[in-house]
Amino acid sequence: MTPAARVQTAIELLDGIIRSAEGLGAPADRIVADWFKANRFAGSKDRRAIRELVFGAIRACGPVPASGRAAMLRLAEAEPALALAPLFDGSIYGPAPIAEGERPAAGGVAPGWLEERLAASDMAEAEAEALLGRAPLDIRVNALKADRATLILPEAGEPLPSAQGLRLPTGTAVEQWAEYRDGLVEIQDAGSQLVCEALAARAGEVVVDLCAGAGGKTLALAAAMGNRGTLIAADTDRGRLSRLAPRADRAGALVSDVVLLDPGKEEAALAQLAGKADAVLIDAPCSGTGTWRRNPEARWRLRDAELARLVALQARLLRIGAALVRPGGRLAYVTCSLLDEEGAGQFDAFLAEHADWAALPVDIAAGRPRGAGRRLTPLHDRMDGFFVALARKA
Repeated sequence: MTPAARVQTAIELLDGIIRSAEGLGAPADRIVADWFKANRFAGSKDRRAIRELVFGAIRACGPVPASGRAAMLRLAEAEPALALAPLFDGSIYGPAPIAEGERPAAGGVAPGWLEERLAASDMAEAEAEALLGRAPLDIRVNALKADRATLILPEAGEPLPSAQGLRLPTGTAVEQWAEYRDGLVEIQDAGSQLVCEALAARAGEVVVDLCAGAGGKTLALAAAMGNRGTLIAADTDRGRLSRLAPRADRAGALVSDVVLLDPGKEEAALAQLAGKADAVLIDAPCSGTGTWRRNPEARWRLRDAELARLVALQARLLRIGAALVRPGGRLAYVTCSLLDEEGAGQFDAFLAEHADWAALPVDIAAGRPRGAGRRLTPLHDRMDGFFVALARKA
């Protein structure tokens, strides 16, 4: 493909992504992957270049652009070193020339209403702009099978603030390593590792991962417990939860029980655990503002009404998780959001409504205080954005 043809292809893919974001259809990754599958003539270099153009344009636009062409013009303006403007040359398979007065899409960090919410949470200017950078590649050495200090890997990594974390060069093919296939390492962002460490799960405890998803944090908890104790993973998403078993097998992690929850009926499914858990981790569903570097299109898909629904769900999950904890036990609340209404504000409201709970210090080697917890940000901590808070039941 010619460079101009790559640009035109990216424009057409962006048109589809914009329509999908407005109608909440397929995500950008799937749209791009489906195009590659249907157009085998595009070689590996073409695919790489097209993908870079598509996601570069998404990052360059704040609000949802009017068209893929406007988005690409915004990328051309924001990244002049890419020399994209001359490729609008009207050549065969290339984009039409830029018309006089034709304007690019608007820049910024997010749609206006969402930028206002971020600013109200002290996520503005450089802090907000860092949300659209490129995410690093982090791994966690699985302490059930190896140790960071002695494990020799095909690629040397930079030690992270987490106990077993390493940062590798972007693009490192970790999943092709024997060490990955044998469960010695897991791909996991440093922030995700640290919020697991905040719970300080110990051998012999009864620990519940209430929103386990595909089990990344469950595996970290199993390693922290040394496979000694009772570890329960629960979630409402059957598809994601089904991925935990093969991951646990590879990691040599012992998960005592996996519980598929029926939305709205979680208490009934967890009744036998009421008041018995030493520790509960609530990695609550959220807006994902802290992970925009990995999924920049999420800014375009979030709606005010959906944010309100998530805030209500988080409050409900806190109540459910709290009911599982024994007297003297602890609860960690985590979101990969940087909005206070999902983080510090949410947890402060929980503490205000539950007099039998008291906040505990969050002992992790990163982040800054935020409300009763700590907040990690891409700019300050060079990792995904998280809020994490810890409390003990009287």
